[in-house]
Amino acid sequence: MIKMIAIDLDGTLLDQEKKISQRNKEALAKAKAQGVKIVLCTGRPLRAIRPYLEELELKEAGDYSITFNGGLVQKNDTGEVMAKSVLSYDNVQELVKLARDLALPLDIVSDEVVYILPTAPDHQSIYSKLNPLLHFQPFSQAELTEELLYNKAVVAFEQEYLDQQLAKIPAEFKERYEIIKTRDVLLEFMPKGVTKAYGCKLLAENLGITAAEVMAIGDEENDLPMIEYAGMGVAMDNAVAMVKEAADVITASNVADGVAQVVEKYVLQ
Repeated sequence: MIKMIAIDLDGTLLDQEKKISQRNKEALAKAKAQGVKIVLCTGRPLRAIRPYLEELELKEAGDYSITFNGGLVQKNDTGEVMAKSVLSYDNVQELVKLARDLALPLDIVSDEVVYILPTAPDHQSIYSKLNPLLHFQPFSQAELTEELLYNKAVVAFEQEYLDQQLAKIPAEFKERYEIIKTRDVLLEFMPKGVTKAYGCKLLAENLGITAAEVMAIGDEENDLPMIEYAGMGVAMDNAVAMVKEAADVITASNVADGVAQVVEKYVLQ
């Protein structure tokens, strides 16, 4: 029996216009009414998903979100952080140097503020276009301090150049960080071991829910860990190949109410 549904946003719950279909909303509302925990599981901070939480009526006590790709587990009604894992000051300094060496724009996300670092003057970040709800602030490397909070580092740039430079990242970085593409134009650096599966596991254990009682739905590379963790891993029809291969079930695409279809079939009584 499914007791928790962890759902990715872009390419999964949201259509191409970043909207939630009526059928998806109704299916999730019915699942919640049955006592199933509906958990948005995203790389975004809580501020950037608040409109969706309100639309889905997931702002009550007992509603939770997994943000920053598993780096934070939060209560939706208060924003209280139940668990967190963040980058250290030394991590950030190392990633700034890497970005400079590879001529990549680097943004550091600190809760709801994004620090824009001048690591690649000739290659300007497009992260503000991808997440317009966040507050963006130009920042120098000298302003980075050990007291600041560093949730994740991101590189947002056009796909061809990003993929070209991604191939140049030294292997030792992949041993120390979770380095994942969350969209074709977005690369993210997280603390090692911090994934959407990590966040799902923390929340499920806190709620007394086993992995077998979790359904995870996604489409991108950063969704792979939670799809492998969940008792029922679901890939969208528009998912990347590695996600489809790992999934237990493949549902319809994000523009064909794929979330609603799998919830109606396997969750609703």
